[in-house]
Amino acid sequence: MTKRALLFINRHARRGKQGFAQAIDILDELDFELMTVPIKRSQNLGDIIRENAKNLDMVIIGGGDGTLNGIIDSLVESKLPLGILPLGTANDLARTLNIPSTIADACQVIAQGHRKAIDLGSVNDHYFFNVASVGLSVEITQKLTRGAKRRWGILAYAVTALKVIAQTRPFHATISVDGESRRVKTLQIAVGNGCYYGGGMMIAHDALIDDQRLDIYSLEVKHWWQIFPLIYRLPQGQQKLLPWVRTFQGRSVEILTNKPRKINTDGEIMTETPAMFSLVPQAIEVFVPKPSNPSVASSLVN
Repeated sequence: MTKRALLFINRHARRGKQGFAQAIDILDELDFELMTVPIKRSQNLGDIIRENAKNLDMVIIGGGDGTLNGIIDSLVESKLPLGILPLGTANDLARTLNIPSTIADACQVIAQGHRKAIDLGSVNDHYFFNVASVGLSVEITQKLTRGAKRRWGILAYAVTALKVIAQTRPFHATISVDGESRRVKTLQIAVGNGCYYGGGMMIAHDALIDDQRLDIYSLEVKHWWQIFPLIYRLPQGQQKLLPWVRTFQGRSVEILTNKPRKINTDGEIMTETPAMFSLVPQAIEVFVPKPSNPSVASSLVN
């Protein structure tokens, strides 16, 4: 049966230019009826999805986490399932969902039609898939150039982080999780809905994008040398083992700061403190690989 899909590939994504023609050829062979979107700004994509939702069976997006973040509102409103072609630099949502990195294999996942309902996070009425954060990551996002991402790939995050860490100063904040408040002095507060962020770091070792909880940590580093064990622990989501990292879990979070601070959501700066975070369970459906073991069908992360 022919499947009607709106296809958008961000040609500014790291592998966007070479992926466009390949994706069209493969999806055409797999019997998709494609509506392609020749727009230069992905910010307009949400309106196009809303306008054409009644004539579509799904939306297929080729790009990175920032491109995907820009269409969340329209997916929630239209209730169209999402197919992902991971063509960006970090591809953290695709990593969380176990979506293959090659275009051909990712297209096959969409064609197989297995869907998974996933949660979303929300901060000040802005949805996010992966992680929203205040502090260090905002500085990294502001200094991470498109050229560096194209040249170095995921390594660009690490290189930029090392440059930024020496210049970042701690700030005071009040974190309230499910109504319980703590006052902290921190370099960064991260609130995670999914698992991976920042090019493969984990918000928590057991985080899932369908576990109906938010994972929170606060980096309360006091000495420069504490950065090195942190760099080792973050990729495994084991930062809670460090005494200078405070961790929480909950469904609603409030962050207050002495002055407004910008908030990074899925690599895009969208809002600022004061910030109210909430969990939106099973908000949208995404095409994912069929689990090989039915008993672990709910688990999306190895």
